[in-house]
Amino acid sequence: MENTLSPGLYIVATPIGNLGDITLRAVDTLKGVAAVACEDTRITGKLLHHLGIKQRLIRYDDHAGEHDRERLLALMEAEPVALVSDAGTPLISDPGYRLVRTARERGIAVTSLPGANAAVVGVTLSGLPNDRFLFAGFLPNKAKAREDTLASLAAVPATLVFYETAPRLGASLAAIEAVLPGREVAVARELTKKFEECRTGAPSEIAAHYEAHPPKGEIVLLIAPPGDEAKGEVDVDALLLAALAEAKASQAAAAVAKATGLDRKTLYARAMELK
Repeated sequence: MENTLSPGLYIVATPIGNLGDITLRAVDTLKGVAAVACEDTRITGKLLHHLGIKQRLIRYDDHAGEHDRERLLALMEAEPVALVSDAGTPLISDPGYRLVRTARERGIAVTSLPGANAAVVGVTLSGLPNDRFLFAGFLPNKAKAREDTLASLAAVPATLVFYETAPRLGASLAAIEAVLPGREVAVARELTKKFEECRTGAPSEIAAHYEAHPPKGEIVLLIAPPGDEAKGEVDVDALLLAALAEAKASQAAAAVAKATGLDRKTLYARAMELK
């Protein structure tokens, strides 16, 4: 495939741990592009060295500005350019959204190559319901925002999937225990690597384990969907407060009523009290 790629943007998934997970198509594409846009040139450089590929690397990360984006767009109008993240599928909680959107608006061809993705691997390992799941990125750093986010998702009839860091795992598990009592959780870490593990159970049980055995590496945190027995346990005040942050009391009550099946008039009265 080398030197036969058409001009445009090629979104290339890279391994999340095990280098053997790179696809043959990804290797051919990385060989055939004019340049590779990446978050960290050192990390991508190591991958390319492992693959025996010498390639021009252009840094494109969360701090990239309009000038950086325009430079890449100009290049891909004339030549093929690959976009990779440090690990996994680009754009999934990684930079690249504006680049792809602008490329499409300008009629630049965009091709996405499937490959490794930590969220999907976590779902398949967890044993939690996988017929429907919601990927919600990283939970917020601050405690109040974290709790509000969990409350706003409490009634979603699907397994919730988040990315998390090892230092914040304990705080996130405590928030789940408080906002979503009774929910089973799963913590998947070191995915595709030698010490890969996936632990399931109550948030307090998982937290106790990792307090005694501090985790390392990046983490996929999953929360089981609400069951019929959990409907009465939803923190209604938290749901209303989260809705009130973006809507009027009547709209917040209607949204929470739709999500929980509770009486709208009762919820409206409580929303007015909370305001």
